[in-house]
Amino acid sequence: MRIIGIAVLVWSLTSFAFAVEDVVTATHGTITKIDATAKTIAVKTADGTEHVFYWAKDTSVHGVKAADLAGKDSWHGLKEGSEVVAHSTLRGTKDTALEVDKVGDTGLKRTEGTVKEIDRGGKKLVVESADGSEHAFTLTRRAATDSGKDLAAGAEKGTKVAVYSTEDAGKSIAHFFEKI
Repeated sequence: MRIIGIAVLVWSLTSFAFAVEDVVTATHGTITKIDATAKTIAVKTADGTEHVFYWAKDTSVHGVKAADLAGKDSWHGLKEGSEVVAHSTLRGTKDTALEVDKVGDTGLKRTEGTVKEIDRGGKKLVVESADGSEHAFTLTRRAATDSGKDLAAGAEKGTKVAVYSTEDAGKSIAHFFEKI
């Protein structure tokens, strides 16, 4: 009985540790410092808070072009001053970037509008722009689960948002969205 109790305890603690890593936070801001040696980037948000993210082997970057990757003053296609959305999780005590989305002219496109429809399970978001045009987005898995956490559940419709997306085969793919 004692062995079973210990096994259940170990299993519970292990599953809790893995569950903690599943919690992903999205941080939107500007890169203020890149330290390639320490494998970190510092991102300053609009409220002036600076966050430091560690870079892992499996960290992915979206919104950079091949020319950006080859630039001598870039690191993984990113530069100081780049506007980004960093999706991170705690791995041990380190806030680790899982994905970094570059925003702007060569990166993700920003679309502002009011939420007309949102289906996180179906990975669909429709926003209406100020001019009345509708924009439909397919949400990435991360966008469906981690973006727009500040939107009141069940009351998302009518909320003004900024959606950050790319185009793929004629479809708009939303990587991140936030309340504005």
